[in-house]
Amino acid sequence: MTLQQIYYALVIADTGSMNKAAEKLFISQPALTGAVRELEEETGIEIFGRTNRGVRMTPEGSSFLSDARRLYQQYLTLSEKYNPEIVRRQKFNVSIQHYSAAVKAFIMMVREYDPANYEFAIREEKTMEVVRDVSSGRADLGVLFRSDFNKKVVDRILREYDLEFFPLTKSTAYVYLYKDHPLAGRKALSFDDLKDYICLSFEQESSGSAYLSEEIMSDVEFPRHILVTDRSTMQNLIIHLNGYTLCSGLISEDLNDEGFCVIPFQEDEEHPNQDMSIGYVIRRGSLLNKMGQHYVAMLKECFRKQSEVSEKQFLAIKKTDTPG
Repeated sequence: MTLQQIYYALVIADTGSMNKAAEKLFISQPALTGAVRELEEETGIEIFGRTNRGVRMTPEGSSFLSDARRLYQQYLTLSEKYNPEIVRRQKFNVSIQHYSAAVKAFIMMVREYDPANYEFAIREEKTMEVVRDVSSGRADLGVLFRSDFNKKVVDRILREYDLEFFPLTKSTAYVYLYKDHPLAGRKALSFDDLKDYICLSFEQESSGSAYLSEEIMSDVEFPRHILVTDRSTMQNLIIHLNGYTLCSGLISEDLNDEGFCVIPFQEDEEHPNQDMSIGYVIRRGSLLNKMGQHYVAMLKECFRKQSEVSEKQFLAIKKTDTPG
């Protein structure tokens, strides 16, 4: 079975006539008939039935050509993609958990390239979608986090999908809320402070969702809880329901409404704070291209700036808590 035979059969099906198909293909009708006969002998089915009005597909032929058409379309796509005569724009795609700093880094990188000469894509997705995008090649790299709580599960998933994790920055838990929230003026917030308010988190796939959560301290059961799917909805609920979410504290201030703020989470004996490591994942053994390296450099810069802000807040809390 050859691609040429499949193409001949598809043209016959589209024209409904051996004569018209032969004219379109610039071959003789006997040559076309012979090619179809060879294809039918190899597949063991009658693809076309001959009538006085031309040819018609048999039920078996219709099923075969449906599959064959998909195969031929894939061939055309592959042929076009790797045609050396076609000038292709370089592509760079990233898939990320919902981190504004990762969006900021993407903006900084794109500003240094002409989008007329490149194809860019950035997707904010669920954790497993980030993993699958990178594994399948849909994304050049992904951005996600690990903690002591989810590390074993995340590492196992990355091994299954043949991915590697490279840490970029570390943080602890912060509370993200709106300036008009009753607790907005606090220097630190404990679990007891938050128990009467709604905790918001991004919805994940049902299997092992706590371990795939994008929010630190996902193993803690908060009394009031709502799942959302995007950052815009989360911010609306934070504003209008006096809600909050737990995050890394590494937010891009110029991409977030100035009315939002982050406050360090104050641990207690029953609810200790947790460390999280945010980094990027790529296919195991692969190398980042120039654009990928540039994006990672921008990520480091964004995380560094936000880490300095968060560290100042954290040290201010520690100083306040120190006796004397």
